[in-house]
Amino acid sequence: MRSVRARAALGATVVVALAVVVAGLAALLVLRANLTDQAGLQAEVAARETAGQLALDVPYDQLETGDEEDHPVQVTDEDGRVVAVSKDLEAISGTGTDRVTPQHPRAARGKGDDDGDRDDDDDDGADPGRGEVSTDDPDFASGTATVDGDRADYRFASVEATDSAGLTLTVHAGAPLAAEQRAVASVRAAMLAALPVVLLIVAGVTWLVTRRALRPVEDIRREMAAITASEDLSRRVPEPASRDEVARLARTTNETLAALESSVDRQRRFVADASHELRSPIASLRTQLEVGAAHPELLDVEGAVADTVRLQALAADLLLLARLDAGERPGNARLELGALVRAEVSQRTGDRIPVAVSVPESGGLEVTGSRGQLARVIGNLLDNAERHAVSSVAVELRGIRGGAVVAVTDDGAGVPEAERERIFERFVRLDDARARDDGGAGLGLAIARDVATRHGGRLTVTGAGERGARFELWLPGPR
Repeated sequence: MRSVRARAALGATVVVALAVVVAGLAALLVLRANLTDQAGLQAEVAARETAGQLALDVPYDQLETGDEEDHPVQVTDEDGRVVAVSKDLEAISGTGTDRVTPQHPRAARGKGDDDGDRDDDDDDGADPGRGEVSTDDPDFASGTATVDGDRADYRFASVEATDSAGLTLTVHAGAPLAAEQRAVASVRAAMLAALPVVLLIVAGVTWLVTRRALRPVEDIRREMAAITASEDLSRRVPEPASRDEVARLARTTNETLAALESSVDRQRRFVADASHELRSPIASLRTQLEVGAAHPELLDVEGAVADTVRLQALAADLLLLARLDAGERPGNARLELGALVRAEVSQRTGDRIPVAVSVPESGGLEVTGSRGQLARVIGNLLDNAERHAVSSVAVELRGIRGGAVVAVTDDGAGVPEAERERIFERFVRLDDARARDDGGAGLGLAIARDVATRHGGRLTVTGAGERGARFELWLPGPR
């Protein structure tokens, strides 16, 4: 079953079916218990009425037991012998004995007489007294009784009574369970008849509700399929007006499409710009080599070497960007940032402007990451400062809470505030009027920010006083 709607409808139907069955069984059990208790109460009333007569020494064959069919009665003595039964009682079960033939009253009441003779003189003037009915809660049991040929189920109540002679008798009176059985059967039949209807309604409603809820999802799927087929990443999926999970899914999908479109556009521009940047030194180098091949005396060796160096540097930058885009993780080495700054500045012997270095003598400013990549960031910032500075370039290292900051300052023209984020994009240069050999390829700052971000840091640019620019690289402390 591949349809979400079908699975949802089936699941809801099964859950409701189980709930209805459990609730129905519980209702039937409660109903049966209540009706059984009512029958037991009726049986107790009938038993106490008969027990009251026994306490008044009413003869067994004259007991009034009411409607014999509704309340069959059986009376037993202390030894379990049947001494009286209601009229037309033919069989009984559930009272402790199934006998329905009473013994002779005198035999029942003559217990304890060895020869059946009693000394009448001993009874002269004796007050037989008055019997009593037990006030204890009766015992209840379920059984059957056959009255005048009709067999039925009954709820029996057992009540004890004591006659004036001190003989304890037990009255078993029953109340029919036919009403309880009819009520339970009627309720059960109604439940069984209503269950399929309820399940059909639940399944239908769930199907319709799920279909309505999933309609925006189908619209999103259809639009995504169209985007995939057309490869047009500028298209967006429809966003429902609701504020539910489907609407959030649509918004997230559109955000993903926007990020993908931006990434693809950036990649296309990157390829186009890289091809353009590579074409110039390659064309220049080829021209010089062809001229040299035809006229060796005209070969510009220094120009060829410069073009080769530039081509090599550009290829290295492109390779590093490709690794960063592929998600290359920085190293976990602990680095002393002051030593790294001094080492990078000491290698710059050919700079046109000397670099002023301000590093704490005590050291101890450590970071975690790739030594080569962080050295590349510092080198790129110094290259940028050398390219734009008029008379001074300075690098300063200081510790702040949670990390360290490397600040590179120059006294050049500075960066307009509106362009301070754009300069970190790839192949972006604000000095397009310059010769490409002097202006670079526009990858240095983009590489520096990417490396800083992947090290958990950040790279920003601000103004440096009245003129110039100040680039600040913040890196977190060791993790």
